[in-house]
Amino acid sequence: MTDDSNEWGFDTRAVRAGHRRTGEGEHSEAIFPTSSYVFASAAEAAARFSGAIPGNIYSRFTNPTVRTFEERLAALEGGERCVAFASGMSAILATAMGLLKAGDHVVASKAIFGTTTILFQNYLGRFGVDTTFVPLTDYAAWENAIRPNTRLLFIETPSNPLTEVADIPRLAALARDSKALLVVDNCFCTPALQLPLRLGADIVIHSATKYLDGQGRCVGGAVVGDAERVGKDVFGFLRTCGPSMSPFNAWVFLKGLETLGLRMKAHCANALELARWLEQQPRVKRVYYPGLASHPQHELAGRQQSGFGGIVSFELDGGKDAAWKLIDSTRLVSITANLGDTKTTITHPATTTHGRLTPEQRAEAGISDGLIRLSVGLEDVADLKRDLAGVA
Repeated sequence: MTDDSNEWGFDTRAVRAGHRRTGEGEHSEAIFPTSSYVFASAAEAAARFSGAIPGNIYSRFTNPTVRTFEERLAALEGGERCVAFASGMSAILATAMGLLKAGDHVVASKAIFGTTTILFQNYLGRFGVDTTFVPLTDYAAWENAIRPNTRLLFIETPSNPLTEVADIPRLAALARDSKALLVVDNCFCTPALQLPLRLGADIVIHSATKYLDGQGRCVGGAVVGDAERVGKDVFGFLRTCGPSMSPFNAWVFLKGLETLGLRMKAHCANALELARWLEQQPRVKRVYYPGLASHPQHELAGRQQSGFGGIVSFELDGGKDAAWKLIDSTRLVSITANLGDTKTTITHPATTTHGRLTPEQRAEAGISDGLIRLSVGLEDVADLKRDLAGVA
């Protein structure tokens, strides 16, 4: 079929972009579960391997189903190229390994996923890449942290788990002035709610495991950006090092993208209603949700996002004991650290997603022992309120 995705609306791209039917005329995208491909001749094989002619070579780095997912996500984000990976963390690793070298410097937000912090601090640090962590919304701290050898600025917005919102255009301008790249983890919003590339970012990261799938079925990741840095440098790491997305997972993510716009609207509506209800509960000290007027970046989120997302965090009096008691009292909500599912999930960040950080790092990131994170799903909100009745 003809791909006119530049002229299509978001939901049309989510359903149609990147799909090229085979000679069988299939309506749903095909899965290509093959490790290798047959060439018409030795000359064609040599030309494919050298890059003289395009085409499939080996499924570690060329697979038609994975390519369809990559083209569709690139079309949704407004990027020139997308490269898919086995997980969101491998996407972040590939971005770093493809674009950085020993002696380079990264400035990263303190308000990022705990494992991402450990990747930058413990593992990239072994190879001579230094990282400075600064508060997400302290723009003077960002500017002061820049060095002559700074190559990347890395953020999540909204952040995990406190839903802080960064001013993407402001940080993009700082990155340009410093001859660095701004990398945005767009996991919480997805392109349905936020387009970081249009706001000035250079590269977008996704954990496809979350909202892109939407039903908690598969693990995967993606990097979206330009044809040079993503299409050559990041792709080059994938080709050689092989953290590849499987064709089956790519097909599942394609099916998830088809309903992404609809699902994100529903997640936003449910999350806002639940956040407003939580603000009224006597045992809740504070609710973190960008859709609330009480959120410090509520106005900013309204400007650069088309919706406020499905993540709601809140803090209870009584620390870890109170948080665990509430979590254990639930019967409908799933106790799991995953997010972005049609099923509502609940977790205690201090002992799960951010449990490998030191107490000092958690305190700097604002993650208290009484903090609970909800990924609000698509159930009836009245049922979710009943299940969380322990906050009353």
